[in-house]
Parts: sequence; structure tokens; C-alpha cells
Amino acid sequence: MILNSQTLAALKTSFNKLFKDAFNETKTQYERIATTVPSSSASNTYGWLGTLPSLREWIGDRSIQNIKEHDYTIKNKDFETTVAVKVNDIKDDNLGMYSILIQDLGDCTKRHPDELVFGLLKQGTSLKCYDKQNFFDTDHPVVGADGKEASVSNYQSGSKPAWFLLCTKRRLKPIIYQKRENYELVIKDDVKDENVFHRKEILYGVDGRGNVGFGLWQLAFCSQAELNQANFEAAYKAMRSFTRDQGIPLDIKPDLLVFGPSNTAAAEALINCERLSNGASNVNYHKVDLMESGLLD
Repeated sequence: MILNSQTLAALKTSFNKLFKDAFNETKTQYERIATTVPSSSASNTYGWLGTLPSLREWIGDRSIQNIKEHDYTIKNKDFETTVAVKVNDIKDDNLGMYSILIQDLGDCTKRHPDELVFGLLKQGTSLKCYDKQNFFDTDHPVVGADGKEASVSNYQSGSKPAWFLLCTKRRLKPIIYQKRENYELVIKDDVKDENVFHRKEILYGVDGRGNVGFGLWQLAFCSQAELNQANFEAAYKAMRSFTRDQGIPLDIKPDLLVFGPSNTAAAEALINCERLSNGASNVNYHKVDLMESGLLD
């Protein structure tokens, strides 16, 4: 192949299409458990997290519910990956392997939010959320109906691979995916570019900007105990009992069980079997949806 502006333009068009097709065809999971929030600055502050308003009978003047400010900020980060295509390979028409590489680039770019979201979920036992406690913790402070502060748990300890019970039907989901700039394929193929002139390489890079953070801890429960009927029902019951301040029920209804491959068999037996091993009816049959993620084990 003769390397000139026409062949480079054709190659750019071809690789752009391969990237976009692979990107569009790749399936992701993060949308089910994360709310996408647009960002227009270096960071977003979610001071309103933890303020869960409720209606009351209107008698006399309005009762103003002052927003409890929480200094929870998600700072945007830059992400990139770059591959180099040797000019000699283009001249020698040796582009088959690079076509696969560009497609893989589109695939991994599409899946990057999955890596961020599930990676954060996995670290929830050690990273703080809006109330300054770990997202999964045994002592989240909540003011009860008697006006006294009490500790509430959304974590069950153990030594097994973690599994997560989530409520994903609210406007705000357990995880926040903050998007500042969309992922974009950038190509440096001008003969005047340093990489072409000095190293005889054409660069294909992807970059984007954003980050992830925690939403409401009340929408999630983490267990590192064995995934069985007793522990699942304990987690489900705990989430159903969560309240906002002043003891007002949140009516949280878990709808999704998230787990890694090591818990797949246990999850399917727990949720997808109509009858238990002893022949009794399974009260948890199809009680929640199942989601396996290879990023969690």
C-alpha cells in the first residue's frame, strides 16, 4: 500500500467505523445500578444526599425541611488508552491484526464504566459515602422517631465472596456515574506528527473524563456471609426496615441480587428454583432479578 493522504484518510474512516460498531454492539451492565449524572465542571458536590423529604398534612404554616448539607464531592478524572500502528505494517497491507485491535479498543471503551461502577461497589466496605461512614457499614447514623441517633447497618460480615442486594427502581441508584466528557477516538496520523516522523507509528487513542461515587447507602446491602436463604432473607428484611430521619419508613424494596461467578450457582438455586432441595416451595422464587458480574470475584 502506498502511504499518502488518500490511503490514510481511508484507513481513518475504516478504523473509525470498526471502533464505533464495536462500541455500539458491546453490552454493559452499569446502567441498572448506577445513575448517570452529567457534569460541566471539574467536580460535582452532592450536598443534598441524605436529605429524603416526605409530605405531611398541611396545618398552619408550611414546615420548611432544611437540606442537611453533606460535603460529598466527586472529582472528575481523565482516562485514556492508546495503541500504536507501525507505518511499515500499513505499507505492507498487514492490517488484519490491527482491525481486531481497534475493535477490541471499542469494546473495552464501552465497558469502562462497568469497570468503574462495579469496582467502586466492590470497595464499598472501605470507602466513605455522604455520611462519612463506609458505604457498607454497621453504624450509619439515623435519627429515630424519638429524636435520638441510632446506628443502622447495611453490611453483613463474613469470609465469603461478597454479594449485593440492591434497590434500582428509584430515581437515584446506589452508584453515581458522573460523565464529564464522552469517550472519543483520536488519531494522530499526520506525517508531521512526531510519532510518525521519529518512530514511524500512527497513534490511535481513546480518552474520556468522568468518575463514579456513591449514592444512598439505604439502596444497597453487602454481605460477605454465605449466599443462602437465611442470609438473603436477613439482608432483604434489613433493607425493608430502613427509615429516613424521624423514623419515617423509606419503603425500600430490593429488586436485584448482584454477585460474582463464584456465587452464581447459589444465587440461581436461591432465586430461580421453584422448590427447595427438600421439596418445599421456595418463598424467594423470582423475588429479585439476578446479575452476575465477572468484575466482582
